[in-house]
Amino acid sequence: MAGDTYRFGEYELDTARYQLYLAGEPVHVEPRALDLLCHLVEHRDRVVSKNELLDSVWGDRFVSEAALTTGLRTARLAIGDTGSQQRLIRTVHRRGYQFVGPTTVVRASVSPGSERGPRGGPPAAGARTSPDRQTIRFCRADDGTRIAYATVGSGPPLLKAANWMSHLDLEWTTPVWSHWLTGLARDRQLIRYDERGCGLSDWEVPSFTFDDWVDDLETVVNAAGIDRFPLLGVSQGGAVAVAYAVRRPERVSRLVLAGAYARGRQVRARNDAERDEAALDLDLARVGWTHQHPGFLGVFASQFLPEGTPRELEEFTSFQRRTTSPANGVRFLEEFGRIDVSDIAHRVDCPTLILHSRDDVRVPASQASELAALIPDSRMVLLDSGNHLLTASEPAWAEFLSVLDAFLAE
Repeated sequence: MAGDTYRFGEYELDTARYQLYLAGEPVHVEPRALDLLCHLVEHRDRVVSKNELLDSVWGDRFVSEAALTTGLRTARLAIGDTGSQQRLIRTVHRRGYQFVGPTTVVRASVSPGSERGPRGGPPAAGARTSPDRQTIRFCRADDGTRIAYATVGSGPPLLKAANWMSHLDLEWTTPVWSHWLTGLARDRQLIRYDERGCGLSDWEVPSFTFDDWVDDLETVVNAAGIDRFPLLGVSQGGAVAVAYAVRRPERVSRLVLAGAYARGRQVRARNDAERDEAALDLDLARVGWTHQHPGFLGVFASQFLPEGTPRELEEFTSFQRRTTSPANGVRFLEEFGRIDVSDIAHRVDCPTLILHSRDDVRVPASQASELAALIPDSRMVLLDSGNHLLTASEPAWAEFLSVLDAFLAE
């Protein structure tokens, strides 16, 4: 059944891409609720017991039936159903649940942009991985949080630490990230993952700290089975990469930091004026993200892509809405402001390349200079751009890839 697409009413459930669509448009569903929906649809010929659903979705992690009830409510809402209507998901008293909506299987093959086995298991036999085809799997952190990770390409590994606003599947279709994937996976195997709280990883998580992010990176390393590798950190993922390189020096052969910083905005504020600016920026973010205000989201996008085209800014705004919840968006920004690896960066003992846009609006180039001064065996390259995330069309992107490839080939 893995890889089938199911159509019921105006909805399509694509189990290969792990995505629900309404009238052709993606619908965000919290990962565990989507797991429940997939299991019920795939086994729609029978009543599925509560225990089976708990085992299928949560595995050996103990959770109460309240978690199942919440997940089912979320799944129902995502497909326009409710517990009182039960048009699609029916509760069978004392037995379990059954998907009863008229359903058609419209495709039974792996989608072009993504390969995956059921619930993140291995891909089907004979599946080929190339820069436009990836394998998505799942692993669990010590606290039970499910982390989605993907591999694409072939050759020596390059592990990219997670950064905010990622989605392993949707990144292939957005101009914000698609060129990063093809460029980074060229002649190598790129391994990346969605941070807890966004993308295909769990959105509702018990803990949400910088240390959790470092632990999640280690969880992915262990799950992917790689021993020694170069590590790339973009934006706040750079600080996570620094902390991991200090924790596991025997594993990190080379470190690449792009648009990164050692100290978050609240930590590096030097006077009352800068502290007030940092607090105001966070207050505006709370309001903008909580209410998904288009004006704020547009301004926020322009901080990442001040030189972006109208289409790129529009895509960025749309993409950020689909990668995480408003509440998690605020949680991310709060934690970013508290990041501080300045006291451990000097313990990085592998060769380090620091790449940064000279006129970066979101993270000033002075943060790259600080990292270069802290990390002993480091070199810094400033790129002629004002974008925090380099776009495919600007010359700085080609320079970024050229410098990166030369560094990794040394």
